[in-house]
Amino acid sequence: MPKSTIKTPCVGLCSTVYGDLVCRGCKRFHHEVIHWNSYDDEQKRAVWLRLEQLLGQVMEAKLEVFDPGRLRLQLEQRQVRFQPQQSEYCWAYQLIARGARVINHLDAYGIVLLPEFRDWDLPALRDAIDREFFLLSEAHYQRYIAPAFLREALG
Repeated sequence: MPKSTIKTPCVGLCSTVYGDLVCRGCKRFHHEVIHWNSYDDEQKRAVWLRLEQLLGQVMEAKLEVFDPGRLRLQLEQRQVRFQPQQSEYCWAYQLIARGARVINHLDAYGIVLLPEFRDWDLPALRDAIDREFFLLSEAHYQRYIAPAFLREALG
């Protein structure tokens, strides 16, 4: 696996250029996408942490990572890029996002779906996870970010 770190949450599917306040690809807010390269390490860490918490919340409701060591080894062997310092649930997302069409047995990766999702195929689960992650990011934006922008605009 390449030893390079992932420098940005960008996944190359930016929807902020079309006016979305939350990117449908990486789930960052429009101003975070625009200003990312000017952010210092602390600002970037704050964005990464929020994304990790929201994604982890979605993932923990759908699956269990019962063997993080096996999952990490499989990611490294298959050269799936992931953030080692993030939760194993974020690692599981990277695996499912990249391999939903080719993975037959999640248990080989140290993962088991929760009972209510065991009949789902992985591409459908991946899409549901992505939608829920987006909705949580959008709700976070509306709750915590949009009111601040309004206060600033109204002076």
